[in-house]
Amino acid sequence: MPHQPIHPSCQNVQISRRTFGMAAAGLLVASQRRIIHAQNTNPAVAPLFKISLAQWSLHKALFKGQIDNLDFPRESKRTYGIDAVEYVNQFFKDKAKDYDYLAQLNQRATDEGVTNVLIMCDGLGKLGDPDEKARTAAIENHFPWVEAAKRLGCHSIRVNAASKGTDEEQQKLAVDGLSRLAEYAAQLELNVIVENHGGLSSNGKWLAGVMKKINLPNAGTLPDFGNFKEYDRYKGVEELMPYAKGVSAKSHDFDTKGDETKTDYRRMLKLVLDAGYHGYVGVEYEGKNISESDGIKATKVLLEKIRKEMSA
Repeated sequence: MPHQPIHPSCQNVQISRRTFGMAAAGLLVASQRRIIHAQNTNPAVAPLFKISLAQWSLHKALFKGQIDNLDFPRESKRTYGIDAVEYVNQFFKDKAKDYDYLAQLNQRATDEGVTNVLIMCDGLGKLGDPDEKARTAAIENHFPWVEAAKRLGCHSIRVNAASKGTDEEQQKLAVDGLSRLAEYAAQLELNVIVENHGGLSSNGKWLAGVMKKINLPNAGTLPDFGNFKEYDRYKGVEELMPYAKGVSAKSHDFDTKGDETKTDYRRMLKLVLDAGYHGYVGVEYEGKNISESDGIKATKVLLEKIRKEMSA
C-alpha cells in the first residue's frame, strides 16, 4: 500500500486535531517527539551542548553532485564524526511529498545512528507578504515540509520572516504568517523556528518582538552567530536566545590558534549557555579560504575545545 499524505488537500490553514491525530499514527519517523525547546534539560548528565552539522556547510559539493542528499547522514557521521544533521530543502526540493524517498533518507540516518534535527526551508514565499493571498500561499507551501520533517523525526523546520513595509507593518505581517504556520505545525508536534537571515530578521530586537507577539510554545528562533550585518551579533544572539530551539555556529575563517576570526565563539557560547540552552549547536561553515571539509572540521574542533573548557 502506498504511503498516504498526512493531511487531505485543503485551502484552509485550520485543520482539526482529530484528523491529524488519526493520520499521524502511520507516520514513518525515527522517534516520537513532542513540542519541545529542542534542548537537553538535564545538562548534569549530558554535554553542555550537542553538535550537529548544517547541510549548507557542504553546499558546494552538493550543488556539484559530489555528494547526494541521501548520503548526507553517512558523510556527517563517517567523515566528520557528527551524529546529528540539519537538512536544507534546496537539496531535495522535489521530494517533500515523496514518502518513499523520505523513508529511505530516514533509514539511511537510522543505519548510521544519526539524528535528524531539522529542515531549513527556503524559496517557499514570504511568510510576511503584504498580499494576503500570497502570504497564505507561502504558509501552505511550507505544509509539505512540516510533514516531511515529521516523517524524518525532526523537531523543527527553520523558516524565514521576509516581508515588506515599515518595521511595524512587517512585524505585524510576520506575526500573522508565522502564527498560522506554527498553529498548523503544532498539530504534528513540530516547531517553526526563525533564523536571523536577512532583512529585518537580522535585527535581534525586531525578531524578538515578533516572537513575543506570537507567544506560541512551538514558535521560536534559530540564532545564527553571523547574518546580523551591521547589527551587533552578540546583542542579537542574546536577544534571540530566550526563544531559541536551535543555534547555528556560523564560521568563515580561522587564525593560527584555531579561533574563528569574525566571531568570539567563547563569548557566543557563554550567551547560549547563560540562556539555559543545552541543545544542538549546528556547524555551518561558509568560508572560502579553506575547503568545506576542512572548515567543518575546524569549526567542530573549536566547538569541542570550548565545550571542554566550559565543562572544566
